[in-house]
Amino acid sequence: MTQITSLFVTRLYRAHLSEHGKPPTPAELEAACLSIADDDEAGQNWCEENGYPGYTSYASLDDLAWRFSLFKDLVKSLDKHVADFAKDLAFDLDGKKLKLDSLWINILPTGGTHASHLHPHSVISGTTYVAMPKGASALKLEDPRSARMMAAPARLADAPEELQSFIYVRPEVGEILLWESWLRHEVPLNMSDEERISVSFNYGWS
Repeated sequence: MTQITSLFVTRLYRAHLSEHGKPPTPAELEAACLSIADDDEAGQNWCEENGYPGYTSYASLDDLAWRFSLFKDLVKSLDKHVADFAKDLAFDLDGKKLKLDSLWINILPTGGTHASHLHPHSVISGTTYVAMPKGASALKLEDPRSARMMAAPARLADAPEELQSFIYVRPEVGEILLWESWLRHEVPLNMSDEERISVSFNYGWS
């Protein structure tokens, strides 16, 4: 009897941030993100020097939870979501917890993109979405086996989701997405006339 099973599954966690605790509202986070971006000259300079569209605090202020109480409250909620995801992944944490490594703001303008990348030295990465106007970019996730497929033919356009080479996830404001940090991802062209705002983060194990 023929049997076909799926092996080595890639998990994606998706939930509303408010399902755990009382995090800041999207409006509160948006106001804070825009205010910080306006004041962060080091971050603005880094973005300009490195050709980064819009603004990110990744290279200048990745310790927002230590600096601002609003982001400290956000992390309390993130911690619980990450703990749930770690349990789903059946991680043996040996009595330890996954801890926040870094937290940063992303503001992507019209026409901005964020090239394909992964997050080395972390275990779980993710983003919570603050402003997603109509036409704002989805998150594009890449099959981690892509580099090993060699002479394999392309997938059919209507292939089942679990067999597709790229998955596009369009999050809503107030949602959180989590994935294992080795999963390659990108943000395609922002087709909206408004800014796409999010807060991203990494969790490590030590």
